[in-house]
Amino acid sequence: MANISYKDAGVDIDAGNNFVEAIKSDVKSTFDANVIGGIGSFAGAYALPTGYKEPVLLSATDGVGTKLKLAIESNRFDTVGIDLVAMCVNDLICNFGTPMFFLDYYATGQLVIENAKDVVGGIAEGCRRAECALVGGETAEMPGMYSEGDFDLAGFAVGIAEKSELDTLANVKEGQVIIALPSSGVHSNGYSLVRKLFFDTLGMSLDSEFRGKPLIDTLLEPTRIYVKEFKQNKDQIKALAHITGGGIVENLPRVLPEGMRAKIKKESLRILPIFEFMGQYVEESEMFRTFNMGVGMIWVVDAADVETILANTDGYVIGEMVKGERGVELS
Repeated sequence: MANISYKDAGVDIDAGNNFVEAIKSDVKSTFDANVIGGIGSFAGAYALPTGYKEPVLLSATDGVGTKLKLAIESNRFDTVGIDLVAMCVNDLICNFGTPMFFLDYYATGQLVIENAKDVVGGIAEGCRRAECALVGGETAEMPGMYSEGDFDLAGFAVGIAEKSELDTLANVKEGQVIIALPSSGVHSNGYSLVRKLFFDTLGMSLDSEFRGKPLIDTLLEPTRIYVKEFKQNKDQIKALAHITGGGIVENLPRVLPEGMRAKIKKESLRILPIFEFMGQYVEESEMFRTFNMGVGMIWVVDAADVETILANTDGYVIGEMVKGERGVELS
């Protein structure tokens, strides 16, 4: 019987090594002064920033979900890495964590270097936007676990905060103002429903026209990263919520104390065209429980700081905090 190799079993060690070489420049472009060492060690090393009295480390992990299916079907891999970073770092800042570094996990049936390089290039771009370092990752080639062409992504972000900043529930008071920061699109939640509606129910294709451009351009628009805006306005923010799966109605209550209710004027929301279109076929309550509806991040701020924040950002007022049962009231 002839000898067989790992490559015969579907895993190409040389391709993996070549991939590491191909991504080195992208990865290094995210490094800051706190990164210790380079690429290729068994673990990434990062020095804790100075200036904190009681530093606390925060961590977040997430994926991109079935938005990856659209990237695979359209053979466009340069933006889902941005989504991956966004889903993690946008969560970190909701606990006042300033992102420090990021790691990724890329699993596929067969490693296609050019495709994987595009994915990691997107991750590096996301890290640059989030001002955090990409200090490591893992690429797993697993034939038999994934169909040809399929892959999955997971991301892991670590941030730092003062211990005294973590209890944001105590900051939320009656009369404070609710500000919405616009989303860039569907972001990275609800894509099972998106795919069901557009492709199964309506019979549309990736190239179908939507508002003057191919539908896939809108659906693959990467998730907006809000780290820079958070850093610039941190001192004025009392609480903030990342609007992901569950929408405004399920995510905003996570940062509210008992006895505090978010009263939001529905007509003030700047709902994106993609959601207006889907809303013709999906119940409104389902839309608001599934999608961000054009609001990617919500800040709770004192009324005295509203003018300054609106001048510094593209945010806009959508409501106020009132006493009542903890939750969100859309009226």
